Amino acid sequence: MEILEACDLTGCAHSAGQLAGCDPKTVQRYVARRDAGGGDPFARAVRPKLIDAFLPKVEELVEASKGKVRADKVHERLVALGFAGTQRTTRRAVAAAKSAWRAGRRRTYRPWVPEPGLWLQFDWGDGPRIGGRKTSLFCAWLSWSRFRVVIPTWDQTLGSLIACMDATLRRIGGAPTYLLGDNARTVTVEHVAGVAVRHPMVVAAGRHYGVTVHTCEPFDPESKGGVEATVKVAKADLVPTEANLRGEYGSFAELAAACEAWCEHINARPHRETGVAPVERLAVERGRLHVLPASPHTAALGEERLVGDDQTVRFGSVRYSTPPGHVDTRVWCRVVGDELAIVAMGPAGTVEIARHALSTPGNPRILDVHYPHHPGGNHPRPPRPRARSKAEADFLAIGDGAHQWLIEAAATGVVRVRAKMARAVEFATILGAARVDQALGLAAAAGRFDEHDLGSILDHLDRRGATGDLVHADETHSAQPGTSGWGRFGR
Repeated sequence: MEILEACDLTGCAHSAGQLAGCDPKTVQRYVARRDAGGGDPFARAVRPKLIDAFLPKVEELVEASKGKVRADKVHERLVALGFAGTQRTTRRAVAAAKSAWRAGRRRTYRPWVPEPGLWLQFDWGDGPRIGGRKTSLFCAWLSWSRFRVVIPTWDQTLGSLIACMDATLRRIGGAPTYLLGDNARTVTVEHVAGVAVRHPMVVAAGRHYGVTVHTCEPFDPESKGGVEATVKVAKADLVPTEANLRGEYGSFAELAAACEAWCEHINARPHRETGVAPVERLAVERGRLHVLPASPHTAALGEERLVGDDQTVRFGSVRYSTPPGHVDTRVWCRVVGDELAIVAMGPAGTVEIARHALSTPGNPRILDVHYPHHPGGNHPRPPRPRARSKAEADFLAIGDGAHQWLIEAAATGVVRVRAKMARAVEFATILGAARVDQALGLAAAAGRFDEHDLGSILDHLDRRGATGDLVHADETHSAQPGTSGWGRFGR
């Protein structure tokens, strides 16, 4: 500018050069550029390049590949056409051609202005592994209030999806007009002529809650960017990585607690777009939401199963027991954390009848409380004495001690059992059933089944009245002297 000012002052290039301290030719060049219409005097002139003759071919390849062709492949094609330049020159030309191609085809977005009570978006994200098992994060985003809900699950099945939808709607306190998700198989069965065909169970669930389920365009995450951002932020904060330094979760309950705490924190913080906390806007939006039905959709209860004759249902190739009274009835099984909840339909509606810890194939979950008339465990059933004759009935009528004596005697292989039973009946007739029953119980516990053992025990009870510690007739309690004394002889 000093050069041009000096030229305007003197009107002479030589004098202007002396005033500005430069060559007169520089003055003439700057003045000529100004007179020609201006421009940057420091811009370098474009010099011809070796690739100029091949630029139409570069643009053709970029156009044909829709901006995805690699520069090294373009260089190979140009070398075959006679290009003698370096690969670096080709990379610069391809980069410039791609930039120009994208500039003319850049997608533009119309700002979306949501209305209260209209849209709820949902999507799935990969959760952390717990005990080597993969989890998923169900993420929902209420558009107007920006309220976010994250619920952890073990899978992405249809039952889990509807259960998460039910939990989300009850957490926000109502149902919006539309639910928007992606084209997962649990929502969209197929596409016919580009039209998404809804899953009938999802349609039935939407009808139950009074909402319409929509799906976004395939491979177009921008159409539900709000929930996509929720998934991104939730994974960054909840999934342990080297970036957030979060430790591994010890159980599914810890992950559920972390998700709930995250939702409370993120919804209480002012949103960047609105400047208001989502929980405050949710209080306003609830006035535009529809009332929820009192009971959830049956699909939210889980997968339907039939209770077999053994009072068990099969879920995930594992048998789980149910309480009595549900044989040949339909129940619903749903995974809740690391447990399986079994729900049945009763007179007052749906009710949870059993809950088991999840197991693996080959390890059934059977609760003894579900079989009150069966002995617990996998041990052999103890015999139950049942009288088949009058003599047996008279003996068993003595009491429980008689039952125990018969079971133990039979297991020990005692001979002349019927004669000993008749002898016990005679004692009961003379001394009373109560004293004989006590003696029979002591005989069964001590393992004394000889001919005169019952009489000896009755005499002992008659003299002493009470018994001390029971002594079994075995090698540990024997009157025969041992050889331990000879073992120390000579030492």
